[in-house]
Amino acid sequence: MKIALIGYGKMGREIEKIARNRGHEIVSIIDIKNLEDFDSPEFLSAEVAIEFSQPQNAFSNYQKCFDRNIPVVTGTTGWLQHLDEVKKICKQYNKTFFYASNYSIGVNIFFALNNYLAKIMNHFPSYEVQMEETHHMHKLDAPSGTAITLAESILENIDRKKQWKEALEGNDDDLLIHSKREGEISGIHEIIYESDADIIHIKHEAKSRKGFALGAVLAAEYVKGKKGFLSMNNMLDFN
Repeated sequence: MKIALIGYGKMGREIEKIARNRGHEIVSIIDIKNLEDFDSPEFLSAEVAIEFSQPQNAFSNYQKCFDRNIPVVTGTTGWLQHLDEVKKICKQYNKTFFYASNYSIGVNIFFALNNYLAKIMNHFPSYEVQMEETHHMHKLDAPSGTAITLAESILENIDRKKQWKEALEGNDDDLLIHSKREGEISGIHEIIYESDADIIHIKHEAKSRKGFALGAVLAAEYVKGKKGFLSMNNMLDFN
């Protein structure tokens, strides 16, 4: 499979390594210094583009891929104000776009576990719920896209929580997310339910970027021949 990489930081390099090991060809690598290569023959030959860039550049990168009819797999977060527009483009113009806030298979198992636990805890209002997430100091968005995905799942299932809030204090109907940025931590997410009697918590801790990168390559393999707005729910079936 011919793959173009958009964004060539630590994640891009890890994706390149895994893609090559799986027998794929990296035909183009685009970073901030060579944006003119979107019109290069090498980029135009790509069967899919894997995009891990900066939030402020993401939507523009997607548009460039759409204009060139190249499917997109993206893991960039912090651009979701354009989500409805991307979905509309996919539907109206039959484009291919795969988005996940986190491509780790383990994290997506964690998503399913979080959703199931929230459904149970909706029946036990004596438990207060909050979240903690920690990432490396270079991560720009806070809370992380993964934390927001977890929070939205909790809000969908726990009636007593109305909105998430990135803060130390909030109202009773706020789901608090405590965000930390430290060192080179790949990612830690924890959901905590606490009552006067006990504490229940579930936690996912990434050991490296390898799991994220592998998931992105698997997604690139999955989108071949498919159209529309796709996600990990399409690729994985935990039912």
